[in-house]
Amino acid sequence: MTFDTFGLHDRLLQGISAAEYTTATPIQQAAIPLILEGSDLIGCAQTGTGKTAAFMIPLLQNLATAAPELQQPGKLENPRFRPVRALILSPTRELAQQIEETAVALAKFMRIRSYCIYGGMNIETQIKQLKYSTDILIATPGRLLDLMQRKAVDFSQLEILVLDEADRMLDMGFINDVKKIIAHTPPMRQTLLFSATMSPKIQALTRHIQDSPKLVTVGERRNPAASVTQHFYRIPQSQKMDLLLHVLKAETMESVIVFSRTKHGADRIVRRLERKGFASVAIHSNRSQNQRQRALAGFKQGTYKILVATDVAARGIDIDGISHVINFDTPPDAEDYIHRIGRTGRADAIGDALTFIARDEEPYLRKFERHIGKRLTMKSYPGYVFTAPDETELKEIEQEKKAIEAEDDDRRRFLKDRYRDGGNRTGGRTGARSTRSDSAESSSENESSSQSRSHRDGHQNGYHKATSKRHRQDGVRGTAKGFSVVSSSSSSEGNGHSSSSQNGSNTRFTKKSYGEKSYGEKSYGEKNYGEKNYVGKSYGERGSGGKSYGEKSYGERGSGGKSYGEKNYSRFSKKK
Repeated sequence: MTFDTFGLHDRLLQGISAAEYTTATPIQQAAIPLILEGSDLIGCAQTGTGKTAAFMIPLLQNLATAAPELQQPGKLENPRFRPVRALILSPTRELAQQIEETAVALAKFMRIRSYCIYGGMNIETQIKQLKYSTDILIATPGRLLDLMQRKAVDFSQLEILVLDEADRMLDMGFINDVKKIIAHTPPMRQTLLFSATMSPKIQALTRHIQDSPKLVTVGERRNPAASVTQHFYRIPQSQKMDLLLHVLKAETMESVIVFSRTKHGADRIVRRLERKGFASVAIHSNRSQNQRQRALAGFKQGTYKILVATDVAARGIDIDGISHVINFDTPPDAEDYIHRIGRTGRADAIGDALTFIARDEEPYLRKFERHIGKRLTMKSYPGYVFTAPDETELKEIEQEKKAIEAEDDDRRRFLKDRYRDGGNRTGGRTGARSTRSDSAESSSENESSSQSRSHRDGHQNGYHKATSKRHRQDGVRGTAKGFSVVSSSSSSEGNGHSSSSQNGSNTRFTKKSYGEKSYGEKSYGEKNYGEKNYVGKSYGERGSGGKSYGEKSYGERGSGGKSYGEKNYSRFSKKK
């Protein structure tokens, strides 16, 4: 089926032809008519099937139909500011950039302007650009929330909302960010959701944000593209690098993506490949935006034959001619595996996916089998003979193992915190990830709050709560939520009362810094919530029931006062 059959505007058809789109793919044939009707849509299809064009083409058609002056090329004679009319949310920068490239290419002969925003770029420049007319805004959730908090985006005229790679956004912990963004859009809108998989979380989200959506499913949701041939090779972890070098020499590979589980591992692979004469480049989240763009550009142009990437590149990287995908580290999640190998065999092209499986990774293969629904066979790579690595390589392998464990722990803690707190972090902005701008804004808000409000929040967030029995009794209180423990002097100012503990050690408890100015500038031990020194100055010569919030009591004589610092909960502070 050609695009002429959809009844599109002539200028849009010119852009489609210039972008070298000739025949509509199955997902495009099913989705475009429904989107043109104005229906909400759930599109579920394998990666590499043309989902981006499936929503971008009817989106441009609907925008141009509502504003006929945008159907012509060139500048408007009487331009006026146009707020955002279509918002497209993407989980990664790379995918956001590629969506923008598609929008620009298809709207080449129209007056529709698109703009892409994501983290890692100057936010002030983005705010300035948003002051100009923007019809289509493509954004990652974190940076968009930053701009929304600065009131730099106007969604009052929003007509179409698109969630691309929705399953990936949920996997990355963006669910609360996405909900907050949607809450600021008009309820009367068209909502499109595209995903490679349809998990229960996605289904629950659609019930809250869409109105009687139409479901379009192309291919089996759980299976990789049929054009990708899968190979699984059993190999010890210590021999994977040697096998990779052997495979690159033994097979004819035009363009290869090698996936590593860790950033450290990706850099190590690149160093080894370069020493052996293979032109390669790494892309992961530790790279700056310019470095990532240069790496992708060099890979597309053929400057680098091998792109070594973490899962940041597993979604949205749409590069023609990738002949092989090599999973240097087996992903623990079946859906990540599907998306990795989906970088090859796109648009019915033929591709090969090779997965190196160590002994401790074999349970992951069983997951793949259950997900795909068929038996997968491991084998040894034909003709491979192991060559023992030298001492330097052995040290790098050991570092890689430690890096894998550390990054897995960090990721688990990050996701646990987001789901436990519902995306809210104490002292920070609701739902959004912490950035430099977030920290400064959070610090300013906290400084302007009243003393009573601060004291109340202290109780609610655990500033004054007693520690448990597992904490050390040697005068240093264990760390509670939101605290760091630092040493303090052995005496305090004020009326000269001693602040020694039972063991002679002293501590003060300071709130962790969430911005440029720390809660800890005014210590909860030496200066508490204000100018008054709650420790140095007692409330009376004979205090009844005075509680000790650290090392000193509110009263010189406290009967029944609980100690939240060095003393046990049940002890009484009495002056002899």
